[in-house]
Amino acid sequence: MTSKETHVKHTRKVAGLVAAIAMGALVLAGCGGPRIHENAQLANSSCGEFDMAVNPWVGYEASAHVVGWLARHKLGCDVKYKDLKEEISWQGMGSGEVDAVIENWGHDDLVKKYIKGDHTAQDAGPNGNKGVIGWFVPPWMVKKYPGITDWKNLNKYAHLFKTSESGGKGQLLDGDPSFVTNDEALVKNLKLNYKVVYAGSEPGLIQSFRKAEKNHTPVLGYFYAPQWFMEEVPLVKVDLPKYKTGCDADLEKVACDYPEYTLNKIVATDFAESGSPAYDLVKKFKWTNHDQNVVAGDIAHGMAPEAAAKKWVKAHPEIWKAWLS
Repeated sequence: MTSKETHVKHTRKVAGLVAAIAMGALVLAGCGGPRIHENAQLANSSCGEFDMAVNPWVGYEASAHVVGWLARHKLGCDVKYKDLKEEISWQGMGSGEVDAVIENWGHDDLVKKYIKGDHTAQDAGPNGNKGVIGWFVPPWMVKKYPGITDWKNLNKYAHLFKTSESGGKGQLLDGDPSFVTNDEALVKNLKLNYKVVYAGSEPGLIQSFRKAEKNHTPVLGYFYAPQWFMEEVPLVKVDLPKYKTGCDADLEKVACDYPEYTLNKIVATDFAESGSPAYDLVKKFKWTNHDQNVVAGDIAHGMAPEAAAKKWVKAHPEIWKAWLS
């Protein structure tokens, strides 16, 4: 899709709305100026369709719905949420199906292809969240096995983590296979007697850790922050070999911990050039890990994403008003 076509996408509905408002203004002209002025403000605030990817973890969902709530209720956007895996989201920017990814975790391969190569996507700056990925155990295990947080001791404890799915080895539980992970290479290159088994989703990981802490059963698993569940069960990170710049350049040979991520926003190039006020909102959006955890926790405990977003927005005008200025 060309920039011109995308501009049409974002402005087609606006044009129709402006025309309708202009006609209404003529009819209402005899009723006084203030009502015409209000209609003009509505026309200027509208932004057409805004397509936002929603990747499969609740923290991302929290960020997406706060931005989406503001786009819909403050800018007049027609917000569309699209449940997509990470790489599919980036592909959608080139086809015109996705305007924004609100929380990106690195993905050097996708940056190379879609930003530096195809030029169909752009970096829209940090979203304020600091990301941590690693291997974690429930707190009870650290109290009973204090050496378990040193990766060099993991083989000694491998028998604790055996499951019916791990083939006689210790189980390292991962989440959704689409998540950023080097775990299979790490197990191989660190010569660990473990097998990566996928829980299949973020809720699957959370439930496994929750049960492990409650029942004092062993679990070693992939996890990350920001993540609301850490405030319920303070999982303890295992120390892998320290990350150094470039140690993960070859993903087949990686033998170091994950870096700390400065999470950022990615937008479609056509969206960035469309003149949509939703782009300015995305560009200025920035909040903390705690902000995200508050909204994500509400969603995880059963509140509708729209309601959780509205609750946070109503409580924090001093934060989000800067995103609309």
